[in-house]
Amino acid sequence: MAVTVFAIGRLKRGPETDLVARYTKRLKRLKTTVRELPERPSKDQEGEALLAAIPVSTFVLALDEFGDDLPSVKFAHLLGDQLDQGRDLAFIIGGADGLSDAVKERAQVLLRFGRMTWPHQIVRGLLFEQIYRAETILLGHPYHRV
Repeated sequence: MAVTVFAIGRLKRGPETDLVARYTKRLKRLKTTVRELPERPSKDQEGEALLAAIPVSTFVLALDEFGDDLPSVKFAHLLGDQLDQGRDLAFIIGGADGLSDAVKERAQVLLRFGRMTWPHQIVRGLLFEQIYRAETILLGHPYHRV
């Protein structure tokens, strides 16, 4: 089972990169890798590149401003259910103009981190923290104080 974050654009050195590295290092069961794709002239072109990179059988969770707000525990159980089925997971972070309609249609789940707009660099850090939090919830670790 693989967990991959597909992201448009590259993170530059700095605190956001350090944050992603910190949570990546902590992950045990949900080992997560990042696949960065170059920015394109349009979100439709970025969408084509994203869809071409994701294997057909992968369970896709896309980050979108109109997605669902999930509590961390529900998010953890969603990931745990997919893990139990042996499915690969793909998280998608679009470019500056968001996700194409084709990517949104491909996603089984659309997620958002609140109603505010976040820079893509920060979203990546938030996503890795939530993946780590989900792992600790699934393992019964006290990191998530319920």
